[in-house]
Amino acid sequence: MTTRPDASRAPRSASILKARLIEAHRHEFEAGLAWAADDPMVEAAAARITGARRRFVLGAATSFTYASLLAAKLSNSLAQVTLVDGTIVRPLDILSDVRASDVLIVVSLRRWRGYTIDTALPFAAAGGALVVITDSEDNPLVEHSTEAIIIRPDIASRQQSDALSMHPESPEVSPTVVALVIDILTTLSSASAKGAGRRFTERERLASELGLYRD
Repeated sequence: MTTRPDASRAPRSASILKARLIEAHRHEFEAGLAWAADDPMVEAAAARITGARRRFVLGAATSFTYASLLAAKLSNSLAQVTLVDGTIVRPLDILSDVRASDVLIVVSLRRWRGYTIDTALPFAAAGGALVVITDSEDNPLVEHSTEAIIIRPDIASRQQSDALSMHPESPEVSPTVVALVIDILTTLSSASAKGAGRRFTERERLASELGLYRD
């Protein structure tokens, strides 16, 4: 039998900190919803992804977590989605065979990693389309991108509190807003793709047949 922790023993400072975190994230998510509703670049990026023949997804450090989520969600309905993980699929593997019908989707949040920039710039120079998800117009990839989803500074700026600035290398954009962008982007990309519904249904059938899930 699992014993639930006694909430009365929790330090009052932890409760205060939790309340501040929740309030800060609530504010950021509400601002993120308003921004996403008005920014046309999300639709433009989705159209670019849908129209590509091959789709590569790239990110480093914390951005790699978001890139992995993005690649997984796109793979549910679209073919030819590849996560560039630096081990199984290396930058050299994709840069040696860039086609005009390819798209590289880059998640690049501050602080921007040289690994990401050094992979994305040659890809764009070779003629591939570059879609960037970032939190600042100052990102060096923006000027080379085909489409750039720039999460507005007022959303990306974390409140100046101990609760949201504990780690100096943490991205300034809210994880909730990044997840929101990924969800909208992948849903729009899949909705207009030919055969997306059939592919998703077939994946679900195979998952059931292989017993992948334990409902």
